[in-house]
Amino acid sequence: MIKFKPGNLRVPKFQRPVYVVAAGTTDYRKHYPEYKLEELTMMAFKMLLEENDLKMAPLDVKGLINMAVYGEFADHFQDQLLCEAKVHDYLGLDPLPNVGIKTGGATGGYATLVGASTVASGYSNCTLVLGWERMDEVDTRTGNFYISTAACKDFETRMARMYAAYYAPMARRFAHVYDVKEEVRAAIAVKNRGYACSSPFSQNPGKHTIEEVLNGRMVCDPLRMLECCVMSVGSAAMLLCDEETAYKLSDHPMRLHICGGTHTLRVADRRNMEVPLLPNEKPGMYDWMEEKYHEPYPGFQSFLASRFAAYMAYRMAGIYEPMEDLDLVELHDAFTISDLQTYGDIGLRPYGKEEEYITSGDAYYGGRCPSNLSGGLLGTMHAVGATGIFQGAECFWQLQNKYDKFHGDPKMWTRFGKKKPKDWKSLQIPKRRRALWISHAGVGSHVTCGILENPEEVKG
Repeated sequence: MIKFKPGNLRVPKFQRPVYVVAAGTTDYRKHYPEYKLEELTMMAFKMLLEENDLKMAPLDVKGLINMAVYGEFADHFQDQLLCEAKVHDYLGLDPLPNVGIKTGGATGGYATLVGASTVASGYSNCTLVLGWERMDEVDTRTGNFYISTAACKDFETRMARMYAAYYAPMARRFAHVYDVKEEVRAAIAVKNRGYACSSPFSQNPGKHTIEEVLNGRMVCDPLRMLECCVMSVGSAAMLLCDEETAYKLSDHPMRLHICGGTHTLRVADRRNMEVPLLPNEKPGMYDWMEEKYHEPYPGFQSFLASRFAAYMAYRMAGIYEPMEDLDLVELHDAFTISDLQTYGDIGLRPYGKEEEYITSGDAYYGGRCPSNLSGGLLGTMHAVGATGIFQGAECFWQLQNKYDKFHGDPKMWTRFGKKKPKDWKSLQIPKRRRALWISHAGVGSHVTCGILENPEEVKG
């Protein structure tokens, strides 16, 4: 691992602005035998082209695309190498260039980062970013092993063969160091699975109680069943454009800022370092971490890749105080503990105070900066290659004031063989300035921090 020098901390700058103009998704299921993978990707692509109030006909929009970036976590699941080429052909985009991205759980986020870079550089005026995962063609045990091999096979994989076993000691250490009660983790599961009840796309919606979570079956001590996401099948897409093309296609495009970070796969090899400070943090404010607890940073408590991605993205987007400048966040809650740890990494609370984001009510709908109104990975989906794109799509629709259109229309529920609940609740946020999403891999091996900004609400 390097020691930071000034050049390493240069804040990225796009050579021209990048905008999101449209998004699409399937619903998400444990098994999806009705459709082939290519058909699922077409479903997301068609929603993007046809249902985002674009000012051009679908074929004309398709005629503007210069580049495609595809995200897929593992070829193993559908036993098809170079799957992106097959999908690209099926979508009718040959001979346009395309590239496949694989960065574990952050595949969708990094596909978005690469797609944004093609637009920002001038290579493309219009780039399709689309991701998927077909996780239902192997049994759950085999699928868990495939996913676990994204960790270091020399060390971590052979210890556990499932990611819950990687996060369990992190949950133990976090609770020990910061004296966090397990009820806080349980509240995250209740909140996110509850919000999934408002989404026609969700795989695991549920109205649970904290007691139900804590009395649930143990997956890997201390993580219980309702604290863990499940394997999903589905696809999601976004269309990224330069400013001129964006306003040709949409009256309400959202400006995109996105940055990434990485860290070693080997958690036990994470060396102590100074905390990279976010714009609102002061030198010396985290000296207590080593003085009081004798804990190295990032240790088992924090994700350096998340902190580095936020460090860059906040400065890129002009974010100074996250809780004041953001109106919504979508975080990578593959496990309740990964969600909880990220609150400190991205500055929703200072390190050591993460639980207050939940206990204060700020994380809930109606709070200062609600999180995972989509239902998150716990309640709605973790079709890995699609996840970071789906999160961006949810942020995009929220800022466009279209949550109700995509979540509340009974026809959307019917499309996926579901019935809109009688007690359905709109989760449209009232303030629509900026939204953030975190796309996270492994135990923090790859992370992107994406920020969408509403030009109608944020001037200059």
